[in-house]
Amino acid sequence: MLSLLKTTITKATQEDAAMLSKLSTAAFLPAHGHSAPKEIIDAYIAANFSEENFKAELSNPKFQYHLLYYEGTIAGFSKIIFNTEHAHIKAKNSTKMERLYLLEAFYNLGLGKELMDFNIALAKQHQQTGIWLFVWVENTKAIAFYKKTGFKNVGTHDFILSPTKTNPNHVLSLEF
Repeated sequence: MLSLLKTTITKATQEDAAMLSKLSTAAFLPAHGHSAPKEIIDAYIAANFSEENFKAELSNPKFQYHLLYYEGTIAGFSKIIFNTEHAHIKAKNSTKMERLYLLEAFYNLGLGKELMDFNIALAKQHQQTGIWLFVWVENTKAIAFYKKTGFKNVGTHDFILSPTKTNPNHVLSLEF
């Protein structure tokens, strides 16, 4: 657990599954809700952000979920996967950051950076050589954040929302 003046970062547990389900939807919609027709977004959320899905992932030691609280209120969370390969990532022992979600009410407080720094430190503690991620090409705010953190664009990826809809993503990488 990391605790600074106003923030706390804790590892998520099974008891957090329902909260993660709600938090994921609330953070996903403002950034991605307009990227596809409503029925596709709704189906993606139902398939990926269900409480049952989070319970299964939280029981899998491969997935590392951490919750970010600001002044005692949940503000966001992250999901990383150690030792995850990708064709565009040359470094071995690299961590995939699958989610770094922050609720809109907590934007511009430096919380995303704090959660990112926490995950970088955690990856380094686990002898990882870098972190990589996908980011939607139209999510300019997130792209600017990652580039400011030092991430470099190393490729492209078609993110599958449904069998008929993909969104173009950048593959970004930060080597340590």
